[in-house]
Amino acid sequence: MAKPLIKLKVRIPEYRRPRTAWRREIHRIVTQALQKAAIAYTRDDRFEIALRLYLPESKLQLVDIDNRLKDVLDALQGHVGGAGKKQRMLRPLIHNDSQIFRVIAEKSAPPRQSRHGRGHLVIRKYKGPNYR
Repeated sequence: MAKPLIKLKVRIPEYRRPRTAWRREIHRIVTQALQKAAIAYTRDDRFEIALRLYLPESKLQLVDIDNRLKDVLDALQGHVGGAGKKQRMLRPLIHNDSQIFRVIAEKSAPPRQSRHGRGHLVIRKYKGPNYR
């Protein structure tokens, strides 16, 4: 039986082209972390996503964080893209991005102790207001 929904934190790889390869790698890393933690998300879960990307100083002004966020959210849904309008689907980890109620996205230079352009992705249960 799956554990109750808890915070999941993973290191994500440095962005690379093609973006479909980056999405696949994110999907693979999150899938492994979910399996290791014995966590399963349902269609009724609500999420908060925190994304921190570490970029070289030279790319901080060039990279649009909304595009990288979209790649991450698509990867979590199993949408890795493909040629033209064709969508290659992997098993969704989060069934629909409409389940995401809060997003924190940030880009920064890597901390001194890190020489890699990696980042962090945190998925946690959304505990915000309920307006029903």
